Amino acid sequence: MITAIVTTTGGIEEDIMKLFADHFLGDFSLDGEKLRKMGYNRIGNLIVPNANYSNLEEWFKPLVKELHDIQIASGNKTFFTPSEIIYKIGEKLDKENHPKKEESIYYWCFKNDIDVFCPAFTDGALGDVMYFDSYREQGFICDINRDLRKLNEKAMRAKKSGQIIIGGGVIKHHINNAHLMRNGADYSVLVNTAQEFDGSDAGARPDEAISWGKIAIGAKSTKVYAEATLVMPIIIGETFVRNFELAKRT
Repeated sequence: MITAIVTTTGGIEEDIMKLFADHFLGDFSLDGEKLRKMGYNRIGNLIVPNANYSNLEEWFKPLVKELHDIQIASGNKTFFTPSEIIYKIGEKLDKENHPKKEESIYYWCFKNDIDVFCPAFTDGALGDVMYFDSYREQGFICDINRDLRKLNEKAMRAKKSGQIIIGGGVIKHHINNAHLMRNGADYSVLVNTAQEFDGSDAGARPDEAISWGKIAIGAKSTKVYAEATLVMPIIIGETFVRNFELAKRT
């Protein structure tokens, strides 16, 4: 079985930040101006203090410097992909023996050698650290193209390929586009709340992906119109968990 994850930078940094400090449950209607003056950021109804981002930046900054130094020492012949940097994040948690490391998705991806792709790696606080590092020393290169090739080849080499896509945007398109290279996924489950009439990639139904060759003709596909945290435990419980022993035997 070939397993890979495609995620956003926010999905990585939120995972790491919560190992160092708590986020807080707020409300969707909280006043943005008041929050800004208090040093808080709102993500939906989640409240993240500015200090949490400072913690993340101080933790991630030495890793960026280490990778940049390796690149320079190689005479600019060694470049790191987003998936390699994410692997290094999990490795760093392991080496430091962080007390909450087992609460991190990316620690477990490191432990189980699961590739995590992030095509928009600079789109968030991790990218900000790389931007700040460019003032220390310019020239750090994040090799997105090599990850693109790696993900596409995973899809092309798979005898059968299935995708579970939670949300939309760049992750949905990136996964679907990888399957275009093999004339479509054999199985596809989409989970989000977007509607087709809003014109977003998230809103597109599986039938649209079939027209592109991103989901194969005759494939088993469905879209679940629901908020992911409500339905994903049910989907996982009724599939992966229920068939865990069977999966180990195969």
